[in-house]
Amino acid sequence: MAIIIKTPEEIEKMRVSGRLTMEVLNMITSYVQPGITTTELDGICHDYIIKVQKAFPSPLNYKGYPKSICTSVNHQVCHGIPSNKILKNGDIVNIDVTVMKDGYHGDSSRMFIVGKPSILAKRLVEIAYECLWAGIAQVKPGAFLGDVGYAIQRHAETRNCSVVRDYCGHGIGRDFHEDPQVLHYGKLHTGELLQPGMTFTIEPMINAGRHEVKLLPDGWTVVTKDHKLSAQWEHTVTITEDGVEVLTLSENEVIPLLI
Repeated sequence: MAIIIKTPEEIEKMRVSGRLTMEVLNMITSYVQPGITTTELDGICHDYIIKVQKAFPSPLNYKGYPKSICTSVNHQVCHGIPSNKILKNGDIVNIDVTVMKDGYHGDSSRMFIVGKPSILAKRLVEIAYECLWAGIAQVKPGAFLGDVGYAIQRHAETRNCSVVRDYCGHGIGRDFHEDPQVLHYGKLHTGELLQPGMTFTIEPMINAGRHEVKLLPDGWTVVTKDHKLSAQWEHTVTITEDGVEVLTLSENEVIPLLI
């Protein structure tokens, strides 16, 4: 599959789906409290997307995935299936939302801290967020995908964290997953040349321990092999003529100052 360069009209539709995705994550924030189950969070998001936004949750029935969002708790890395698991004080949870509107997808995820976190959990969540923005900062015409991965890997590893190698970001648009694959590790000046009109996700998964992961028997949930914590943030971006536009950016989002 070749990389699809989007037209201005297509990017405008992706702005809409990106904004809707951001609004779901904003909406669900107040519900992420000790005592709620991830199935309840899934139901709230599903109803909001269908009934309020008049859109569709892209993960639902995608290759057999049974729910409308992904919820990955503590040592779960990604693609956690919402369940009757009750969130407790100190948990960290990634909520991954993708909304399809008028045939185009927007994809974003955030880390949520349930109650009061441990010092390690709070630090990991912050480092993972910095890694996301370290990658986004490299996106511009004439740069390379390897530059994105290199910046993320360097930021994580200099802070004694590791980057998951087995899963990556992806192109997005009319299809939920398109080319290119966006690795969160790499070397400078390697990989695809970035050009205006490209749209893809950056979604680094950062582990407190080693980078190795394993897939659980449910066929979806990915966990750290060493059972140490993992954190992930995700945005959908498009390359403009002179830089990058984050299509899932929240209006009150605080972009970290990276050294």
